[in-house]
Amino acid sequence: MSNQQEEIFLTVIEQNKGIIYKIANSFKKDENDKKDLVQEIIFQLWRAFPSFDDRSKLSTWMYRVSLNVAISSYRKEKKKNDVIVPLAESMMDFSEEAEASPETQINLLQQFINELKELDRALMLLYLEEKSGKEIAEILGLSEANVRTKTNRIKEQLKQKFSKINA
Repeated sequence: MSNQQEEIFLTVIEQNKGIIYKIANSFKKDENDKKDLVQEIIFQLWRAFPSFDDRSKLSTWMYRVSLNVAISSYRKEKKKNDVIVPLAESMMDFSEEAEASPETQINLLQQFINELKELDRALMLLYLEEKSGKEIAEILGLSEANVRTKTNRIKEQLKQKFSKINA
């Protein structure tokens, strides 16, 4: 890579670092694991940068590479530890009279999303980022119809989980 390409790459990373951190935060809980994943994502972006073509938006390409690295890492880790993570005690402490606070609801939503399969988790991450169905399809390599169907099914699953807790 030439010095000019290196400068461009560093600028791209700086301008779009939010994508990398959102994905790392969605796939890793431990701070050191997040840092490792961020490093691996940047490394893979660096390796793939010379082959980037302008057929898709830069952010779409970054999401695709970043999610592929995160999903790969998740699968490797899952094979190592195949352990179920219990809900935190604070998440299970609901009084019948009081409604769950917005913070508790956000924590529950994050917990439920973390329980999804990695592709569904990636889809919901992009959906919550308010990416269009077309862009989500492009990033994940799915059809737009498949994205709509999966999104609706996942939203229904999440609604059911919330209704069980609020019942």
